[in-house]
Amino acid sequence: MAMDISAEELAVRLQDRGLRLTRPRRVILEVLRGLDTHPTAEELYFLVKQRLPHISLGTVYRTLGILEDLGLVQELTVEKRGTRYNGNPQPHYHLACRRCGRVVDLDLPLLNELNAQVAAQSGFAEVTHRLEFCGYCPACQRENGSPP
Repeated sequence: MAMDISAEELAVRLQDRGLRLTRPRRVILEVLRGLDTHPTAEELYFLVKQRLPHISLGTVYRTLGILEDLGLVQELTVEKRGTRYNGNPQPHYHLACRRCGRVVDLDLPLLNELNAQVAAQSGFAEVTHRLEFCGYCPACQRENGSPP
């Protein structure tokens, strides 16, 4: 299994929630973590279907919800492009193209001091944040000339 969780650890986390590790759950996580893109559930469904021809779109949606609840994937709502999924659950920033909807991870240091400032000002605990930058990707710039 890719990244930081073994199949055994995934099975234990699922079992703690009264669920079991099924082949579809394992394959969906493996496929998502093997991508450097941020697919929609439908896009992920077509990729998983290559390995599991009888899987349903509903199974993919339900599994993504479970994996997000377990903190193993991130659900992203991208500007005017709907929900996408990221196999990297670690906090990080994203950059989305306003034209084609492509989303990429940014390797920038996290502004953790911002979390502490918000917590101190608001009284909230365990504050985190998500940050999404928007612009026009190089491919869209080449295809359409300069950005609108």
